Amino acid sequence: MNILLIIIAVVAIVLLITGGFVQSLNFLLWVGLALAVIALIVWLLRVITGRRNV
Repeated sequence: MNILLIIIAVVAIVLLITGGFVQSLNFLLWVGLALAVIALIVWLLRVITGRRNV
């Protein structure tokens, strides 16, 4: 009976860690998309205004 409880506990911990990784990756995906949109807007503004700062 104790081995069954240990197996259930290990599976629960693995699922919690995996769920945390999925949620953090989902958050980082949205952050990356937001940064990509901001970079695209800045690039378009630089192309439209004709600035060539290096």
